[in-house]
Amino acid sequence: MSADQNAALKKVLKPIHLWAIAVGLVISGEYFGWNYGWGVSGTVGFLIATLVVTVMYVTFIFSFTELTTSIPQAGGPFSYAYRAFGWWGGLIAGYATLVEFLVTPPAIAFALGSYSHFLYPSLKVLDVAFACYGIFILINLLGIKESAMFSLVVTILAVVELLIYIGIVAPHFSYETFVTEPMPFGFGGIFAALPFAIWFYLAIEGVAMVAEEVEDPKRTISLGYIYGILTLVVLALAVMIFTGGVAHWRQLSEIDYPLPAALGIVLGRDSSWTQLFASLGLFGLIASFHGTVIGYSRQIFALARSGYMPSFLGKVNARFQTPHWALIAGGVAGCVALSLGTTDQVIILAALGAVVMYMISMVSLFALRKKEPDLERPFSVPFYPFFPIVALLLSAICLVAIVYYNLMLSLWFFVGMIAVIGIFIATGKHKTIDQDPIKKTM
Repeated sequence: MSADQNAALKKVLKPIHLWAIAVGLVISGEYFGWNYGWGVSGTVGFLIATLVVTVMYVTFIFSFTELTTSIPQAGGPFSYAYRAFGWWGGLIAGYATLVEFLVTPPAIAFALGSYSHFLYPSLKVLDVAFACYGIFILINLLGIKESAMFSLVVTILAVVELLIYIGIVAPHFSYETFVTEPMPFGFGGIFAALPFAIWFYLAIEGVAMVAEEVEDPKRTISLGYIYGILTLVVLALAVMIFTGGVAHWRQLSEIDYPLPAALGIVLGRDSSWTQLFASLGLFGLIASFHGTVIGYSRQIFALARSGYMPSFLGKVNARFQTPHWALIAGGVAGCVALSLGTTDQVIILAALGAVVMYMISMVSLFALRKKEPDLERPFSVPFYPFFPIVALLLSAICLVAIVYYNLMLSLWFFVGMIAVIGIFIATGKHKTIDQDPIKKTM
């Protein structure tokens, strides 16, 4: 074997790093994307959708933490589903997770381009987006500790900036503005808005992808997840509610930079505060883009290491101990996606992959409780089985809503899944694959 095949992922991450990765993965969702939900539901309809999704994520994260601390593997959901159901469970979970983490970075990169264009009109959106891939793949190639420290710095800056934003717009909040056309599309709009509410929290589960790089996973992972989800709940609700009260939602529902636009309404487009915020707003987008690059690379790495993808993608660089080929391959796929889809379509596709993964993860939790009752569980989900049942049912509702309102995108997603399973069986991979990729990595 070559040196890079023998190298292992480095265990260096502490609770503060995991909090930063958890919040950083998601925090761009507070900066853009969610506002498309207003366009299909109005402010009050979207608030209801957000509250439903918030309950789903809180119950899911507390349940998911049990899986992550019990099986701290880079594959995350893939590892749990494989252990519970064998090759087919791992394949479905791996496919759904990979779709989520491959299509999320292009949406964030496009928003980075849009923010940059808002500030400097001479910069082209796609040029900036492509440049982001090159820069952040390079940063991630240098090592997980260096990547985590970078994530910590930009995440703290992004959180502070959102708190400043809330402080500026809160005095200008108008209840009358917020309830203008509150539910123009009725209760159907609530269901149509679910994928955009998911965007507030989507990808927090990516912490599981770095589980093998955590110093003390049995204690550290649960702290990172819990503090992360609590931070995001507060920020998501505050940003959405206060922004909805400074201008009619139709003014902000179809742009990729709603927060600078809201500040422009409150303080004036040429205000130095507006310009400063738009500049600093890049921190939140950078934190999420950086985190999702970590996420997709570890998922590709884990799938390749276990025989689900070409083996070279499962190699680790001997010097930096990072999955270099996985980083590059995901970047190429992301740059292709940048040229094909719009932001709202990408968000819907990412949400679709996420809820499928959430469902199979919760079913895996029940299966492993029954199949392996003696498995060491450093963190046990509170209120079992109520929390995972609520997370599973709400995920199923979100899946039905996404499919109903987005039939063509959903068709592409599930046709792709069926094609992958068909190819896997036709080539005999389901018989030749390592029979226990979990133990192989322990």
